[in-house]
Amino acid sequence: MAEQRDQRGIARALVRVSRILGNTPGQQHSRDHSARRAVVDCAVYIDGHRKNVGDDLAEALAVARRNHGFVWLGLHEPTESELAHVGEVFELHELPLEDATKGYQRPKIERYGTMTFAALRTVRYIEHSELTEDSEIVETGHVMLFVARDFVVTVRKGQPTDLAPVRQALEERPEMLAEGPWSVAHAIYDRVVDTYLDTAEQVELDIDQLEDMVFSRESKGTHRVQRLYQLKRELVEFKRAVLPLQRPLNDLSSGVLSDVPTELRRYFRDVNDHLSRTIEQIVSFDDLLNSILQARLAQVSVDQNDDMRKIAAWAGIAAIWTAVAGIYGMNFRYMPELDWRFGYPAVILLCLLASIWLYRSFRKSGWL
Repeated sequence: MAEQRDQRGIARALVRVSRILGNTPGQQHSRDHSARRAVVDCAVYIDGHRKNVGDDLAEALAVARRNHGFVWLGLHEPTESELAHVGEVFELHELPLEDATKGYQRPKIERYGTMTFAALRTVRYIEHSELTEDSEIVETGHVMLFVARDFVVTVRKGQPTDLAPVRQALEERPEMLAEGPWSVAHAIYDRVVDTYLDTAEQVELDIDQLEDMVFSRESKGTHRVQRLYQLKRELVEFKRAVLPLQRPLNDLSSGVLSDVPTELRRYFRDVNDHLSRTIEQIVSFDDLLNSILQARLAQVSVDQNDDMRKIAAWAGIAAIWTAVAGIYGMNFRYMPELDWRFGYPAVILLCLLASIWLYRSFRKSGWL
C-alpha cells in the first residue's frame, strides 16, 4: 500500500510540473491533433528534394534547420486554436496571425522581423448555362503566406485555387525548390495570376453574350438591364481581388524585399507582366460595360419616346370623334344638320375621312 501511495504521489507531482510548464501530455496531444485537422500537407525540402517527416511540426522544423532546408506547411481553413498552435511552433508574429484568423485581407505584403507575411485573393470562374440577373460569376477566396528562411506556411480559405497542383509541379522541379521558400511563394503567385487570366477570358465571353442580348428585341428590357448590373457587380468583385495585388508584386520583383533571391525576381517580374495584362483587360471590361449600359439607357429613352409619340398620335385621332360628339351632345335647339336626313351619315363620314388623313400624316412623319 505504501508503495502504491508513493507511485500515485510521483504521478501527481509529474502532472503538477507539466501544468506549471504549460505542457501537459493531454494538452500537447490535443494541440497536435487539432493542428493535424487543418494540415493539407507538410514536408521538408532539402536541396529541392522532399523529405517526409510525419505530423510533428516541431520535429519537421528541427530537421529543416539541421539540414539547411525548409518546411512547407499547407493549411486549409484552420481554426483560431489551430493557427495559434502553428504560430507557437514557428514563432509567428501575433499581428499576421490575427490577419490570417480573420481571413478577409486586402492583397498586401509586410515584414515582421525575419519573417514576411503576404496575403492575396484567389478567384474562380463559376460555370453557368445562362447569364441571369442572379448569376454568380466570380467566386473569391484567400491565400496567406508566412515566409522565412527555413519555412513557408500557406493558409488557404475558400474553394478557389487548390494549391496541391502547385506543390506537385514544384516537386517535379527540384532546381526551383532549391532556391528556398520564396520559390514556393513565386509558384503560388504564378498560379493565382494564371487563374486571373483564365477568369478574365471567361468573363469576356459573358460580356459578348450580354452585349448581343442587350440590343436584342426578343428579350425584355428590364431583365437586360438587371443582368448588366449583375455582371458589373461581379466585375467589381473581380477587380477588388486583382488590382491591389500590383503593388506587392512590384515590391517582390523590384528588389524592395532583400530576402527574395535575385534569380527569382525575374520570375516575379514575369508574373507581374501577366497581372498587368489582366488589369488592362478588367479596366477595358469596365469601360465596355459602362458603354453598353449608357447605350441601353439611351435605347430605353428612345423606345419610351416612340411609345409616347404613338400614344399622342392615337389620342389626336380619337380627339376628332370626341370633339364632334361633344358638340352634338350639347342640348341646343338650333344646330346645323339636325333636321337633315343625311346629317348623321355625313358626320360619321367626315370623322372617318379626318381620321384617315391624320393616320396617314402620322405614318409619314414616323409617329405611327
